[in-house]
Amino acid sequence: MWRLPALLLLVAGLLGTALSGTASAHSALTGSDPADGAVVAAAPQRVTLTFSEQVALGDDGIRVLEPSGKRADSGELHDLCSGPVVRYGVDLRDGLPDGTYTVAWQAVSADSHPISGAFTFSIGEPSATKVVLPRQEAGGGLVGQLYDIGRYVSYAGFTVFVGGCAFILACWPRGASVRPVRRLVAYGWVAFTTATLALLMLRGPYTGSGRLGDAFDPGVLQGVLDTRTGAALTSRLLLAGVAALFVAALFGPYARREGPGDRRDLAYGLAAGGTVVAAGIAGTWALSEHASTGVQPALAMPLDVLHLLAVAAWLGGLAALAVALYREPSIERAAVGRFSRLAFGAVAVLAATGLYQSWRQVGSWSALTGTAYGQLLLLKLGLVAVLLGVGWVSRGWTRRLAEPARGASHGADGESRAEESGSGPGGDAAGGAGALPGAAGPGEAQPGVAPPGEGAGPPASGTGERPVPDAGVADPVRAAQLARQRAAVAVARRRRVRDADPARAGLRRSVLAETAVVVVLLAVTTALTTTEPGRTQEQVDRAQAVGATAVPDRPVDVTLPFDTGGPDGTGTVRLTLDPGRSGANALRVDVDGTDGRARDVAELKVSFTLDEREIGPLAVALDKDAPGRWTARSARLPLPGDWRIRVTVRTSDIDQTTIDKNVKIG
Repeated sequence: MWRLPALLLLVAGLLGTALSGTASAHSALTGSDPADGAVVAAAPQRVTLTFSEQVALGDDGIRVLEPSGKRADSGELHDLCSGPVVRYGVDLRDGLPDGTYTVAWQAVSADSHPISGAFTFSIGEPSATKVVLPRQEAGGGLVGQLYDIGRYVSYAGFTVFVGGCAFILACWPRGASVRPVRRLVAYGWVAFTTATLALLMLRGPYTGSGRLGDAFDPGVLQGVLDTRTGAALTSRLLLAGVAALFVAALFGPYARREGPGDRRDLAYGLAAGGTVVAAGIAGTWALSEHASTGVQPALAMPLDVLHLLAVAAWLGGLAALAVALYREPSIERAAVGRFSRLAFGAVAVLAATGLYQSWRQVGSWSALTGTAYGQLLLLKLGLVAVLLGVGWVSRGWTRRLAEPARGASHGADGESRAEESGSGPGGDAAGGAGALPGAAGPGEAQPGVAPPGEGAGPPASGTGERPVPDAGVADPVRAAQLARQRAAVAVARRRRVRDADPARAGLRRSVLAETAVVVVLLAVTTALTTTEPGRTQEQVDRAQAVGATAVPDRPVDVTLPFDTGGPDGTGTVRLTLDPGRSGANALRVDVDGTDGRARDVAELKVSFTLDEREIGPLAVALDKDAPGRWTARSARLPLPGDWRIRVTVRTSDIDQTTIDKNVKIG
């Protein structure tokens, strides 16, 4: 029995790992001063970073490194946030040398996901740098993969154990005493609790060093507990303990109650308490992830809780129904019908809350098709449509199951009346009126199982099985063989009884198909929690298109050494682009020899190309002012971006070379 929930959790984790390659953080760097690739004449007093959403930065969240690799900043982080603008900065030391500086940063976005990055700017002119940045991004590597798996398993476990409990209380009270269903709920709770504990331990290295060994460092764990996500995970663990008491009451006193009247009061109490606990667990996700940031968080968080509860009631209840159909042949028709109505209500809640969340996270039609979040959302909607289609087939089989019960209301046994009287919390009798064909009623022996106090004699005539002799031998080996044979006969008989009803078999197949779609749907849904929302992604793209390119406050200076290969063919080309932004620019080109003096060349050409927009090459007409000096008063660059400057130098009739360099133009 453990194989089904274990398989669901494993497949969900593996699918989640595969989908995590599309994931990205929810807050992003939208600008900096100096900008990426900027060349400034003098060292700035401070380096600032601007983000799309609120972030948490540690003491070393922003590091500025000299070309030699030494720290160039004071190490003191400044909070420069004002209103909707999220900006942080660090002061630079005095007397910094010229060269290329590296800015490395690492933060945690407001929805708990780590983000990191690096860029460069130059003082005076660009130079070589010894700084080597780690290739692994924050939240990556083995720790990132384990954290992603833990997140998916925690979602799956929550869905299974909450949905299973809801299925028992609202649809099939007798399921509280059915071992396969009890195991499913227990496995879900264990998976949820274990994954939450693992997430708490992995949180420190996930957002920090990336080293798995830090998961067992008490100091790192203490730092995690001081964060909002750490508090949410701790609260989730405490609520898991309360949920264990709820499950114990459900499978203990509630399961032992006899009859609808005895169960009803306890059922309402468990339903109210269980709803509070489940809502509290769902609230820990709403308070620490997507819903807590962005547009209208005060409305988004309670709707997110409703969304998660509806998912658990529908998908977790579906898993419990699948287990019951396969492992318990006596599930009542009325229980299947009640779950059908419960699932319909859950789908209605999902449709309303999902529509709002989609608008909130996507924001526009272009983001729906042009961002990773929008594409995953379309995939999720397609899976939901498939799931609803299969569910419609399941409802058809459910109606066919109910037809014999309605016909039985005219009979003398009153089966349908017993079903109606058992509806609602605690409404099913222990024996289960209205059981599907082949079910054993109260006091009846299950097929193939001997009544207490009787030996396991040969099967009834006409069953088709060969009788197993009840030899009372003392040989333990022979006794074990006989026990295995009797068990095999009992299993075969139960399977034949289970598969005898075509409506039941059809429902079982359709529910299994629904469960398969659910596994994929759960993975896609969880991947959405680690993907940049479409609304935010478009804001970041617009900001980067306008302000992420270099907008220097002084002319851009570029120095390019050349060697044409001929005699006296070496030298340096220096270009100055003023003001160094899109639009009209004045260009000055100086050619110097190895002695640093101006030297003349036979021919000089300059062009600009914007490869990402397929613009260019745009040739610039140069006017020679003096030996080794050229100017162009109409170097027009139509758009900001990463422009490639290409310079062709010819020193003789046959000696020529072409050199190029990329510069960011605002």
